[in-house]
Parts: sequence; C-alpha cells; structure tokens
Amino acid sequence: MINKLILLLTFYSMNILSQPYPDQFYSYEKEGLTARVETMSGMEISADGESVILSDGVTEGYTVFTADSSEYPFNRGLPSWNGHVPNDNSSFKVLMRYYKNGWTKWLTIGYWKNNVWSSYGSTSFSDGKIDYDYTVLNSYYSKWQFQVQMKRFSSSDPTASLHKLSFFTSDEQTTTNVNIPSIVNDKPAEIFIDTDHFYQYGLDPDIGGDICSPTSVSMVLRSYGIQVDPVQFANDNYDNYWGMFGIWPKAVENASEYNVNGAVTRYRTWSETREVLADGGRIVMSVGRPLYAGHLMMLAGFNASGDPLVHDPARKDGYKHKFNKTELSQSWFNKGGIAYTFYLKDSSSITSIDDIQSTRLADNYQLDVYPNPFNPQTNIIFTATERNYTEISIYDILGREVINLYKGDIEPGTYKFNWNASNLPSGMYLIRTISGNYVKSVKALLVK
Repeated sequence: MINKLILLLTFYSMNILSQPYPDQFYSYEKEGLTARVETMSGMEISADGESVILSDGVTEGYTVFTADSSEYPFNRGLPSWNGHVPNDNSSFKVLMRYYKNGWTKWLTIGYWKNNVWSSYGSTSFSDGKIDYDYTVLNSYYSKWQFQVQMKRFSSSDPTASLHKLSFFTSDEQTTTNVNIPSIVNDKPAEIFIDTDHFYQYGLDPDIGGDICSPTSVSMVLRSYGIQVDPVQFANDNYDNYWGMFGIWPKAVENASEYNVNGAVTRYRTWSETREVLADGGRIVMSVGRPLYAGHLMMLAGFNASGDPLVHDPARKDGYKHKFNKTELSQSWFNKGGIAYTFYLKDSSSITSIDDIQSTRLADNYQLDVYPNPFNPQTNIIFTATERNYTEISIYDILGREVINLYKGDIEPGTYKFNWNASNLPSGMYLIRTISGNYVKSVKALLVK
C-alpha cells in the first residue's frame, strides 16, 4: 500500500511538472521604460521623459533597468526593442541577464544600427544561450534584467535613443504540445489586409534569397501607406555580426524607424491573429516545415471559409496566397507561432467599435497606459487640469464593457489606476475616459 501511494504521488508530481507554463509578455515603453531606470553612466532620460539617450559631451554610456520577474517560469524568450538611430555614426546595443541562485553574465541580444563595438559581447553561459535572436535556456528562470549601451564616434554626432523594450517568455513544452487539429478547426471570420506584394528574388539578384524577413516587413509598411524602398530596408536590416538579414529584433527595430510600434511575439491560435488584424495590427509569421526550411511571410487575413491567406515574398504568385491550412498551421505553430506584431504609432482608434471613439482631444487632459502590451496587469494614467465628473471604463473588441475602473468627480491632478486582467482572455481592449466634454480611448493588448 505504501509503495503504491509513493508511486501515485510520484506520477502526480511528474504530471504537474510536465504541464507547460503559460506564455507571458512584458513590455516597457516611453515613461513606463524610463521609470525603470536603475543606474546610468554617460546617459540620461530625454527631455520628453520617453527615451534614454547619451548625455551631452560623451561618446558612450550605458543604462541598467530594474529587474523584472514573471508570474510563471520560462525557458524560452523573445526580446525586442524600438528606438531611433539618426545616422551611421551612432548606435545602441541591448543586453540581458537572467537570475537563478545568482545573476548570469550579461549576454548581447543585438544592436542597431551598426556594430560599432570592438567586442560584440557574450552570447552564451553554462545554462543557456542567445541563439541568434532567441533566448534558449536549459532550465527554468523567472527573473531577468535589461541593459542598453550607446556609442557614437564623436560627441558632436546626434545621439541614438531607445524608448521601448519587450520580452515574450514561454515554455518550450507549449510548442511541443500544440494541437494542430484544433488549430485547423479554428475558423476566424473573413478579413483581408491589402498591400503591395514584393517578390524577394526579383528585388535584388545578390541578396534576394536571404531577405524574406525585411521584405515581409516592407509589405507591412506598404499596407499602412508608408512608401518604403524594400531593398534599402533589407540592407538596413543586415546584421554584420551574424551575417544575416533575418534577425528578428532588428526587423522590428527597423520598422520602428518608419513610425511603427512593434514587438517579437507568439500566437497559439488563428483567432488570436484575427483580433489583431481587426484592430489595425499587422503580423509577420516565422514558418518552417513542411512548407519551408525557414521563412517569413505576412499574414493577409482569412477567407469566408476561415482559411488563412498570406502575402508570401518567396512566390511570384504570393499575393493573397492560400496554402493548405494543415500544412501552414504545422509550419507556423509547430515552430512556436513566432511573429512580428506591428501597429502604427499614435493610432488610438479601434475600427470595429464606432460608438466609443474619441470625440474631442484637449491639451489639458492626458490618458496613457503602461506597460502595453501587458500580462496580466497594467497601469492607466489619467491627467486633468479641470474638476469634472469622470468615468474610466474598459471594453473588449466587440464593444462590451468588461470593467468600470472609476466613476465620480476628479479634481485637477494625475491619477494612476491599476487594472488586473487575469480573469480575461488575451486580446485587444479599449480603455475609455469621459471627463466633462472630453472623451478619449486608447488601446491595450493583453497577451497571456
């Protein structure tokens, strides 16, 4: 009886430990990022409070941000960032370290725009590595820290700036346990994102075979009406340390130079992607076999039958192309559902909710949310200079109110409201504030 009980307890423990931990997304942007500054040397916060930059009169410096912890352990991570480098004479580099019984050494995640450092830095330690652009850990961690280094050739050169850091954590078992039949049976409603299609092999005879990532992002930019040169965009994307055009965070950063807000993320169902497209977002999918050994393409939407459509840069007929849904699902979700997710900066409307749009913008009010995207909590900052009856509510993508955060009179000042969405599904939400005649809505993306 005792042996049987021990066997049952052992089986139960092994079963619990084998359960994959949920995906989690952490993002720090603008004031939400600069508020996390822990130490600085040769750097400072920009005048608008939204970025870190080099201080006047110096050629290099660094910033270390406050460490963060995840709710669940992870052994895979997708870092990314948004910033600006004005020319080839300045650059920034992003590093991370991880904690378990002590900090690991700093590992270089990547740089933008040029690698101007004499040493790239470490990319591995005894329990893990940075696999080009992907954090691969041999055991589970739940704490990390970011560092940003900046450098310019002369103190008279304009400084680089960085205003966003993101980290998407996951458990490799989630990908291993993916249910392809369930994914194939997921049939989102019809939607389509138009763009100029680029055939990567026809863009440049020398690099055409290697530029699926920047070509797909160029199609995303064109879908927003941004007139990007795909060959120039691809050349800007080239990583001279790894000798590749397809480093994930560099593609996201490159797009941010064109007024686009992006991050490296994951998706686990087609319906999740449909919500993003419906809200004005764009997705570039990183796919593998059976369709390709390794490739990226833009998700164009879904037809009336719920089949995904893509803009594939590897095919001359790749515009609005429909692959076999099972094969496409295997190619993407068996590889982890990794993607670039983009939104236009300063885009605050959700097109599917016409009745809760902003009706008047005023200089003496301000509504912000950080972190964004978030999991599962975020902060809503509301500033007013007039006394008014005020309501702050949150709606889902269908326009249904999910919570009322505040209802009552507000005196002039700045107010912080914490929203815990742990009981809600992943997706896009709208935070709406009404104060007197002022109405404004901002989007917040919950990614679990």
